[in-house]
Amino acid sequence: MRINTLDDLQAVKAEGVKLTYPEKIKIMVGMATCGISAGGDKVYQALAKKIAELGVDVALEMTGCIGFCQREPLVDVIYPERVRLTYQTMTPEKAEALVEAIKADQIYPENLLCRIDQEELLVDGKFKVYANPHPVKLSVEVPKYEEVPFFKKQVKIALRNCGYINPERIEESIGRGGYQALYKALKEMTPKEVIALVKDSGLRGRGGGGFPTGLKWEFCHNNDADMKYVICNADEGDPGAFMDRGILEGDPHAVVEGMAIGAYAVGAKEGYVYCRAEYPLALKRLEKAIEQAESRGLLGDNIFGTDFSFRLKIREGAGAFVCGEETALIASIEGRVGEPRQRPPFPAQSGLWGKPTIINNVKTWSHVAPILARGAKWYKSFGTEKSPGTTVFALVGKIIDAGLVEIPLGTTLREMIFDIGGGIAGKKKFKAVQTGGPSGGCIPAQFLDTPVEYESLGALGSIMGSGGMIVMDERDCMVNVAKYFLDFTMEESCGKCTPCREGTLRLMEMLEGITEGLGTLEDIDKLIEMSETIKESSLCGLGQTAPNPVLTTIKYFRDEYEAHITQKKCPARVCKPLITFRVDEEKCNGCGRCRLVCPVEAVEGAKKELHKILQDKCIKCGTCFDRCKFDAIIVE
Repeated sequence: MRINTLDDLQAVKAEGVKLTYPEKIKIMVGMATCGISAGGDKVYQALAKKIAELGVDVALEMTGCIGFCQREPLVDVIYPERVRLTYQTMTPEKAEALVEAIKADQIYPENLLCRIDQEELLVDGKFKVYANPHPVKLSVEVPKYEEVPFFKKQVKIALRNCGYINPERIEESIGRGGYQALYKALKEMTPKEVIALVKDSGLRGRGGGGFPTGLKWEFCHNNDADMKYVICNADEGDPGAFMDRGILEGDPHAVVEGMAIGAYAVGAKEGYVYCRAEYPLALKRLEKAIEQAESRGLLGDNIFGTDFSFRLKIREGAGAFVCGEETALIASIEGRVGEPRQRPPFPAQSGLWGKPTIINNVKTWSHVAPILARGAKWYKSFGTEKSPGTTVFALVGKIIDAGLVEIPLGTTLREMIFDIGGGIAGKKKFKAVQTGGPSGGCIPAQFLDTPVEYESLGALGSIMGSGGMIVMDERDCMVNVAKYFLDFTMEESCGKCTPCREGTLRLMEMLEGITEGLGTLEDIDKLIEMSETIKESSLCGLGQTAPNPVLTTIKYFRDEYEAHITQKKCPARVCKPLITFRVDEEKCNGCGRCRLVCPVEAVEGAKKELHKILQDKCIKCGTCFDRCKFDAIIVE
């Protein structure tokens, strides 16, 4: 059915509510890339088989990323008029036991993560209450959702539907308020009023620069042209980043609706989602979302019976990191080599095929509909004065609880890492956190109370970036960390401008020399000078930010650089040319484990006799260190 009127939209919404919250028990399995890789597909299959075998009247559905990736596979069970329960680290065997418990009208007691007594329907500004009276008493003790540290400080706006809907069913998106904001924009607001509201909200681009979204839209709106475009930058390529992927896999309609609203505001008739081909599941669900929106009349001609028409297409990127830069992205869509160009003119003036173009990323577009539905004042109730709202991070690295996290801007790094993330894994000591992907800076422990927002991170030499947050512990060598990220940006450089192409190569050569014990103290000053030159003279953001890991690690961890140079030692014992493995004579009992696992036979010694590592044969792989149960292998 094509949706033309408010009544039509409300009818589909009612249909979606019934699908999302059926009158029978419903099981939902997290089936984003993270869930599938952890075995969620096998859990789903086990559930389906057992449900059929026992003849249980249960609705089985898949959903997107629930967020707590560390605890995948995640399974939610909705008991109508009772409660919603979330299960963690599920297995096919436990999935079968779960169905058996449901058959017996019991609560399965194992692997429980939390209970959800109510959930916010964000766009409507209401709550779905699962039990009346609320809350209902259960036969097992289980913490509430809002009591779980990982969830406690999160506020989900961009992720509002992820984990709650079947992302391949538009009715469920509409059931939770989807496309209501688009209806409001087209039926009740002028394009200028939409732009004014977005400006008033203070929404900033959820990328590296944090440029005001409404202001960018206004530039494009005021530019007279026979054709305009809107683009979604989904070319997420940062190591450890999966924010855009998570949203597209869990709630693609949030992006589709946001782009349609943006197109109406600036006067665009066509739009493109530029997504890398390495995201097959995200592409599949996005393609399905566009098809469903077209079939319902929410994309295409005369949307909601108005004279506004908008068509949305997908362009697959080949995985070039530089295509995350907006002018390089535009070049790629046009079929040219993905290389940046000089600005001005900016895309809002001359973008795709020389026409005014708005480019925002996945996270930014996902914020648009809630802002229109709930208003600027509501949105500014989260975050800080200069950085309102929330943002999404991929919290990864040496952390206990990794996952997809959405926080109000202004939340401190300490809260992110120790409250939400649970602290450092393996009871190790925190050393640094890198924000902003490979172009971000490494922030040490003394700045853990820094609020996560654009200006504060920038003052430390880092950036917000796309939303990656990589946590490092005492075992990480910061010189090696700088080398790792610089190697990434060096390889991803398009090579168009000399400072980036040649400068990153020279930086890499000096870093390699330092990690091999061949550096000099003068190299540190050379690294700083060259980094500053590259930042000032590179054509695009890739080159302008590539030296950030080098500059911040020198600034905050200069002692490690000096140790590599003057002492020929790696304090973290990471850089192979600067470390030595030897046997502790007092602890070695001659068990032979190290000798048996050595791939190059560099360990000698008879059974129950003192062993020795032959330095001329040792390749410093660390296998002996990992296998020794008696701490008899020393790394120096």
